[in-house]
Amino acid sequence: MSQSQQATVEPQLKGKHFLTVSALSSEEIKLLIEKAEELKSKGPEYQPLAGKTLAMIFEKSSTRTRMSFEAGMLQLGGNAIYMNSQDSQLGRGEPISDTAQVLSQYVDAIMIRTHGHNRVEELAQHASVPVINGLTDLAHPCQALADILTIKEKKGSLQGLKMAYVGDGNNVSNSLMVICAKLGMDFSIAAPKAYWPKEQLVAECKVLAKETGATITVTENPVEAVSQADVVYADVWTSMGQEEENEQRLNDFNGYQVNAALVHHAKSDYLFMHCLPAHRGEEVSADVIDGLNSVVFHQAGNRLHAQKALLVELLK
Repeated sequence: MSQSQQATVEPQLKGKHFLTVSALSSEEIKLLIEKAEELKSKGPEYQPLAGKTLAMIFEKSSTRTRMSFEAGMLQLGGNAIYMNSQDSQLGRGEPISDTAQVLSQYVDAIMIRTHGHNRVEELAQHASVPVINGLTDLAHPCQALADILTIKEKKGSLQGLKMAYVGDGNNVSNSLMVICAKLGMDFSIAAPKAYWPKEQLVAECKVLAKETGATITVTENPVEAVSQADVVYADVWTSMGQEEENEQRLNDFNGYQVNAALVHHAKSDYLFMHCLPAHRGEEVSADVIDGLNSVVFHQAGNRLHAQKALLVELLK
């Protein structure tokens, strides 16, 4: 059989872990986005995960992650069990490797929202069911999926678009930089040099971007980053666990607010995005986040659909 006659092999995610965007191929990312679009159009009678159970471990507080995963499992016909580490044996020092092996006897998948990325990796190493990273200090891959879904819905396509991220080189920007590089979107980040993403990650993303025709730019100049951008993205300057640095960070990020003067350099039909919660008057002005170009609540809503797609593909 010639290569042209061979059937196309679709990517398969069943049974896999989802720890970072880097672990997905561009085809797998596109599969998840297409599945999310499909699921948004299906009614409540579509319940492919009937009888399935998701354990949700939270070592960081949450609104969107908990509600979207829990609602998503219920809408798909399954169940979700909430675990606060302080109310479980994890809070009393039980090794996460033991927790992984025990939960694997009870549930079909585990989602964890935690601090160090090593914890989600250790959980995945010892679990015999799929493990989903709901957020670590290194990466926020579920947020990135929802963001790309939102951009595709609003812009129609992704290839050749430019995303400008203004703020700390944190878990959100890490995942966005990777997913943009894999999908052929230009990505620029503006931050004080001390808050730039890790050099190794930037280098890896530049290699990926070269293959897809995208560019990766890291700069201290927010105007340079935002110039002719299709998407302007902001996040809080002080993330959970960094509260003691808040005063220093407010000082360091002076001049990096996404406001009317800055977005004037983006395209006129730019989208403003923020993973929320937002601090109006700090990283973004109220007129921008509450303005006509803002899609932050549509974006938040897509956490539900992107994660439903992820659950279906991992557990179907």
